[in-house]
Amino acid sequence: QLQLVESGGGLVQPGGSLRLSCEASGFTTDYYAIGWFRQAPGKEREGVGCISDRDNSRNYYADSVKGRFFVFRDNTDNTVYLQMNNMKMEDTAIYYCAAGGFKGLCVSKPPVADVWGQGTQVTVSS
Repeated sequence: QLQLVESGGGLVQPGGSLRLSCEASGFTTDYYAIGWFRQAPGKEREGVGCISDRDNSRNYYADSVKGRFFVFRDNTDNTVYLQMNNMKMEDTAIYYCAAGGFKGLCVSKPPVADVWGQGTQVTVSS
């Protein structure tokens, strides 16, 4: 059974950093694109960042997070991370990771995923 579990959410002050983890089970993340998405209260879900399968090495980032957020994978523990730096209050949302093909997950709107995680809350507040 394909499964993704996010962790690492919490409360952070503006300007601070946080790293989210997306741990996979039932499949190897090397062969999938992994995307991070977020949904704030009253807003639609939006893509944050996406990384292709290991052989293609492509990344995509939303304009609102470019230069601040980075998606990378650790192949030793089948986990993909979202490093968030210089965080802003508008980054407050529930963050989800998902796995699928690069075009469907990282380019298509709405995204097409084989599996979604349950989400983790991130709150940026002073």
